[in-house]
Amino acid sequence: MLNQWSPSSWRQCPAEQQPDWPDEEQVNSVLDEISGFPPLVFAGEARTLKEQLANVCNGEALLLQAGDCAESFDSLSADAIRDNLKVILQMAVALTYSTGLPVVKVGRIAGQFAKPRSSPTETQDDLELPSFRGHIVNDPNFDAGSREANPRRLLQAYHQSSSTLNLLRAFTRGGFANLAQVHSWNQEFVANSPAGEHYRVIADGITDALAFMKACGVTSLNNSALNEVDFYTSHEALLLGYEEALTRTDSTTGDWYDCSAHMLWIGERTRQIDGAHIEFLRGVQNPLGCKIGPTVTPEEVLRICEILNPDSVPGRLTLISRFGADNIESCLPPIVEAVTNASHPVVWACDPMHGNTFTSSNGHKTRDLDDILSELSRFFSIHQSLGTWAGGIHVELTGGNVTECLGGADKLSDDDLHLRYETMCDPRLNASQSLELAFLVAEQLRQG
Repeated sequence: MLNQWSPSSWRQCPAEQQPDWPDEEQVNSVLDEISGFPPLVFAGEARTLKEQLANVCNGEALLLQAGDCAESFDSLSADAIRDNLKVILQMAVALTYSTGLPVVKVGRIAGQFAKPRSSPTETQDDLELPSFRGHIVNDPNFDAGSREANPRRLLQAYHQSSSTLNLLRAFTRGGFANLAQVHSWNQEFVANSPAGEHYRVIADGITDALAFMKACGVTSLNNSALNEVDFYTSHEALLLGYEEALTRTDSTTGDWYDCSAHMLWIGERTRQIDGAHIEFLRGVQNPLGCKIGPTVTPEEVLRICEILNPDSVPGRLTLISRFGADNIESCLPPIVEAVTNASHPVVWACDPMHGNTFTSSNGHKTRDLDDILSELSRFFSIHQSLGTWAGGIHVELTGGNVTECLGGADKLSDDDLHLRYETMCDPRLNASQSLELAFLVAEQLRQG
């Protein structure tokens, strides 16, 4: 029997990856202030996302979850938000056309400020300081003042999330997401990419489909679905005090919702069965995700399903595998079989980024697009062989022209990484690499 849940019951459990705040009284004061702020998202929006994820769970839709590895306080701009949204919309169009299924679009945005770390401290030139835990906690500059955890940053995270959400709602409802315009961007990508001819069949097919709809009188002028999109936010629910402060009771149902984002996920480092993160998230009614890596066992995954989705609600829980291209074929099948045999309804998604990270010969943390595509291909093949629905893709990307991941049509090499290596934490696919991934996955799904 689990203890009775409340928004603060997680405080009775061991909580991993929490900052070492220097002044607990100041932290509590800031969290009290945030608890009086308006919610960032609404319970009804989270319920709608859960309904759409139920369609993914049932094999009637796809999930595309994508965005920055860690948002920055220094790069808040309409242009950056627009460019990230633009590449996600472009990817979704290619996937929709190739599968004939709707794509549920969830961004790693408007709250993805905190990052788990493998060590609480970092050493440079014999100086040991706290690790950088994301802009919501401290600053990446390597000096004592920058690395001290600052509770006032929680307030800045809230306000930046609010501003980002306002822009996202304006872009997705104000004509920016017009289907014809998104396709024109994809046509530009196909025309300009060194591997563009490889993707032309899909692009030309979308052109023909749009022409057919126009000939039938279906245009953005008389059909809002061609001019607007549903777009949802998500982040790793890492800082539990902040998440608790934004948890509200829904006036319609009386249920608790974490109103910091539509969807929250638990990371590989914080999915302890008796831990504070699972305890907190089991009580909020948002759709949830849980990362699972090479160390997880089928028995642990079954227990996670039982705790986070005891009523077996489709769309409630997404299991996000992050095994790496070399491990997925040995790790994923027994977990899928165990969950399927136990009749747990889950969305199966693949994070092909984290399991394929390594340090380049020049000292940069990086990933190779070939490894990313290899893990995705094996993910889809495994599910096809088991008769289950491989419903989701979870990737770290940016709409900018960065040089952080190797490979792609532009053949980025170790020697190119330093040119525009801008990430604060993990390497991201750039816009071109992200679209290559979408077109190649779309091609595989179309053939399958």
